[in-house]
Order: sequence, then C-alpha cells, then structure tokens
Amino acid sequence: MNAPSRQRGVALITAILITALVSSVALSLAWDNALDMRRTMTLLYRDQAVQVAIGAESWIQSILRDDLAETDTDHLGEIWASELPGLPVQSDVVQGELFGSIEDLQGRFNVNNLIDQNGDVDELALEQFQRLLIALELDPRIAGIAADWLDANQEAGFPDGAEDAIYTGFIPAYRTPNLAITNATELAALEGVDKASFDILAPHIVALPGRTGINVNTATAAVLQSLDENLSTSDVESLISEREDGGFADLQSTFSTLVAPEILPQLEETTSYFQLRLVVQIATVRIIYFSTLQRGPRGDVVPILRSLGTT
Repeated sequence: MNAPSRQRGVALITAILITALVSSVALSLAWDNALDMRRTMTLLYRDQAVQVAIGAESWIQSILRDDLAETDTDHLGEIWASELPGLPVQSDVVQGELFGSIEDLQGRFNVNNLIDQNGDVDELALEQFQRLLIALELDPRIAGIAADWLDANQEAGFPDGAEDAIYTGFIPAYRTPNLAITNATELAALEGVDKASFDILAPHIVALPGRTGINVNTATAAVLQSLDENLSTSDVESLISEREDGGFADLQSTFSTLVAPEILPQLEETTSYFQLRLVVQIATVRIIYFSTLQRGPRGDVVPILRSLGTT
C-alpha cells in the first residue's frame, strides 16, 4: 500500500473514532440531562404534595374546631372519625389525588404515663401496661423495661428492668433517655423487643406530651381490656357494642362496676390529641404525611409534630 492510501486509511479511522467519541459524549450528556429533569420534576411534585397536605391539614383543623363547638364528647360516630374520601388535586400542570384518615390518639395507652412529674415510675400505669401486653399475648416484662427507659434514675427495676449497663453492651451501643419520649417507636429499641412484638404493640400505644387520660369512646379493644385485670374478652365486646351509637351514655355508671376506683379518674370522653394521616399522589410522586394535632379547651387546634413516613 502506497503512502497516500495509508494516510487516507488513518484519516478514516480517526474520523470514525472522533465520531464515536462525540456520539458517546452527546449520549452521556443527554442521559444526564434527562436524569436532572427527572430529579427536578420529582422534587417539584414532592414539594407540591407537601403543600397540598398542609392545606388539607388546615381543613382538618377547622373540622376539629367545629366538632368541639357542637358536642361535648368524641366518639367513633363523628365526622372526623370517618375515612377522608379521595379528593382530586388538579391544576393546569399536574393532577393527583388526596385521601387519608384521623385517629384519636387518646384511644391508645400513653407510654409517658409510666412516669410521674418527678420522673418516678407510676405503679398504676405500669400495671395497666402489663395488662395491655398480656391482652396482646406479649411478654409483660416489657412494661418494666419501658418504665426503666423513661424514669429519671439509672437503677434497673426489679424484677424487670434494663438501664445503660444493658444497652451499652449492644452493637451499636446506645443509652436510655431517662425522660419522656416524643415517639412511641423508641420502644422498638427496648431490650427484648423484636420487630414482630413491636408491630403487634404499635397500634395500641402512643407518646403524648405529659400525662393523659384514655378516651373510652375510641379506645382499642386491648386498651379497654387493660383497664382492669378482671375485664374479660366478652366484657370488652359488650363495651364496644354499647358505645357504637355515639359513645357511652353514662361513663361513670358503665365503668364503676368494671374497674378499680383509682382507674375511674383516668377515663375520659373527650380528646385533645389526634393524628392525621394523609396520602397525596401528584403525578408519579406519592407521599404519606403524618401530623399530630393538639386541640385546646377553647377549640384552637395546632400541629405539634409533623413527619413523612411509609406506613
């Protein structure tokens, strides 16, 4: 092959390589641009979904204010206790849907009741928590371990208890808070509590600020059974049937023969804490929004805890 032919061959190969390189770079830039656009739109839709949820939260606040103005009790027959219907989210750019529910958090056992204002263990609450665990067929030792998690001292309770000496031996190591908690999911970290046990317990417990009573009009079956060791499953079924039409007609007369006298003052028919759960779908983005709402005696409703979750 003569020199001009070799030069033309080298030039052709070089041109092919340059074309391939430019095509590869262009394809990479187009791919990165498409990913950037996707990320940007996802973040935009997520922000829009959060704003829709906050707007719906304001609507729910007005429902709870009106409810307090219209009735002196809170029960499962009221409008707030029904599932929120699917509502369309529409604009010139995107479309979506919103639905959710409201739950009375005082229908659960408040784990912060396990300690009093001085940080000492409240024996009545401890015994009730033990009964709740037994009703759910869980280890009642968890009650004492939970009390140690919250109480102000570092002395392990007897016979059930666990303090830093236990948890600092775990991998990874951690310590007890020794104060009231803000989320009941902290109990998943307790010694002896596995995922299966916590999943059973979670729907029946809550962590609310300070000490709270139990709204028997909305309490779960297990929480009702925990009120007294002599309450049977059939007693609880009768109570749930009695409250169906609008709560208990006379709380005192209903429970005075079923629970110990010291438990009666803890039973209530009204609620100060609710949890709003909203699912918002905007285009391809879906969020689950949780808001804990506190309603004051004058009807003012404020969110005290917001979070995004998956369940």
